[in-house]
Amino acid sequence: MSVKLSAYVWDGCAAAGLKISAVAIMARLADFSSDEGLCWPSITTIARQLGAGESTVRTTLGKLEADGWITSTQRRKGNRNTSNMYQLNIAKLRTAAQPSDSDASKSDTSNSDRSKSDASKSVTAPGFHPPESEGDPLVNSKQDPSDNKPFCQPAAQPDAEVEITDQAKQVLNYLNLKTGSRYQVSKSSLDNIRARLRDGFTVEEQQLTVDYMHAKWGGDLDMAEYLRPSTLFQPSKFPGYLEGANAWKRAGCPARKNGKWDRGDGAVDTTERDSAYRRFTSGVAATKTRSDLEKLVCKEASKANVRGMRSDFAVTTWNRIWNECHQRQGKGDKAA
Repeated sequence: MSVKLSAYVWDGCAAAGLKISAVAIMARLADFSSDEGLCWPSITTIARQLGAGESTVRTTLGKLEADGWITSTQRRKGNRNTSNMYQLNIAKLRTAAQPSDSDASKSDTSNSDRSKSDASKSVTAPGFHPPESEGDPLVNSKQDPSDNKPFCQPAAQPDAEVEITDQAKQVLNYLNLKTGSRYQVSKSSLDNIRARLRDGFTVEEQQLTVDYMHAKWGGDLDMAEYLRPSTLFQPSKFPGYLEGANAWKRAGCPARKNGKWDRGDGAVDTTERDSAYRRFTSGVAATKTRSDLEKLVCKEASKANVRGMRSDFAVTTWNRIWNECHQRQGKGDKAA
């Protein structure tokens, strides 16, 4: 929090005729800002703290930027956008907060007249002796009280950490759902997940790694330790796990049997698989040209509600179902 900028906002923005909603938003930005005027609170946070609508906050921020009070820069976290970076126009705020020359001259004249009057009274008043400091230093001091530095450092920006914690909980819930575990939301469960998010790894990448490691070790009790959140997302191990997960995804997310990746009876036609997925998600009506394999996969994918999943998870699930149905169909052909 910058005390100086907060003072400039309340004095300058009001004097410049800004609406109370714009002044309040500028004040919140100043509360989040460093002394250099940089901050990055989300629109959701500002709206929640002011009790305003997000559309109102967004519109007001745009007007403030158009009028030159702030500038904004879009930020990204990995492959996604996050809250904007705002730079307050300190020079404009300082100028707006300072009184005009005419006001200053009037104030100086008034102070001069008052001092003469006080001096004459002090001379004539018996028994009164002015203090050696020649007046109250707090009244006459020319130092801007807002220049005083706070004794503590500005508080850390809460928005990014709140968002990271929410995403870490999302990954932990996914791990529990995938592995049937019941890891509680705690520091030991979330620390490594949050750290990987700060490193730039996305929620989707962590979920893909969960899929991969579960496919690799889910049926091996001796390896269950590697599916713990404190182990799976270790800084020294996770990048390698993710690399294996991406290769596994490119291979069609095969199942693992007898310690080896089972790629089915014959190679999977990924072109057919991907085309079928596009037909399925776009809701194209069934045609006679669809293969028996595609019909079987569509039936299983409907049961799994693939259309209702996020796109990345839906693709992974579709590929897994395709491989399973491909293997099942191959075994049926052999038995016949």
